[in-house]
Amino acid sequence: MEHMLREPAKDSNEITREYFDEILVEMRHIDAVTPDTTLNLYGKTFSTPIMMAALSHLKGMDGKGDGMVEMAQGARMAGTVNWAGMGTEEQFSAIAATGAPTIRIIKPYEDESLVLRKIAQAEELGALAVGMDLDHAFNARGRADNVLGHPMRPRTLKEIESYCRRTKLPFILKGILSAADAGKCLEAGAGGIVVSHHHGIIPTAAAPLMVLPEIADVINKRIPIFVDCGIMNGADAFKALALGATAVSVGRPVMKAISKSGAQGAADTIAEITAELAGMMARTCSPDVGHIDPSLLWRRGGGKLTSL
Repeated sequence: MEHMLREPAKDSNEITREYFDEILVEMRHIDAVTPDTTLNLYGKTFSTPIMMAALSHLKGMDGKGDGMVEMAQGARMAGTVNWAGMGTEEQFSAIAATGAPTIRIIKPYEDESLVLRKIAQAEELGALAVGMDLDHAFNARGRADNVLGHPMRPRTLKEIESYCRRTKLPFILKGILSAADAGKCLEAGAGGIVVSHHHGIIPTAAAPLMVLPEIADVINKRIPIFVDCGIMNGADAFKALALGATAVSVGRPVMKAISKSGAQGAADTIAEITAELAGMMARTCSPDVGHIDPSLLWRRGGGKLTSL
């Protein structure tokens, strides 16, 4: 009975949304220019830093077809980076066939041969990068996770180093929510990190933007920093970029758009959020996505965010 009467821990997604809304933006108009939203990443140029999220198991428009393939088609149409989460090798072949530059994220499977096979396929099919979703190693009870019948396990720093050395692609670590792990990713030779709590995989997780400045300080622009969790609009993206993100991933708005309008819906969502970002940049004298001044940001109630 005591267990049933306990207050639940606060939802991490609510905390993340509240933190986004706690950050306010000042305006700057003198010497403003038309903003450039292009992103240079891994030797390629994209029209926007607003990317698809590393989603899995998406259904297509009207609940039919393969939503993962439709998302990739939308990414290609929008001129942005596609991310692909858990799925079969056949599905990833179909995603790659769309021509969308795609980052393949692999679960931390217990079966090492499965991990290596998926890395090899990503290389063979010309993925932009490949990586691992570290935060699925354990379940909420502290035991090895099991996703759709696949047992998982955690990885050591040495194992991560071996993946980074093995592949010719940038190897990205997803689920980084501390400066401590960010430093280890650099040590391992990672080609990028995703600052994320995986849509609230633990209760009362720190909002990614809370931890982002400290992580950005550790990374010091040596590798790209991607941010997901709760990015809903251009203002959210602007705040993440100002605090050190290289680019951001959008999940829920894209999922909703795909269910209604398929690939075109995904592309239109990216275009709309990019336009909102450009509006924020234009009214803050932010010339491009690599030069958004963090001193533009304030905490609700007063005080520069960067000084707190």
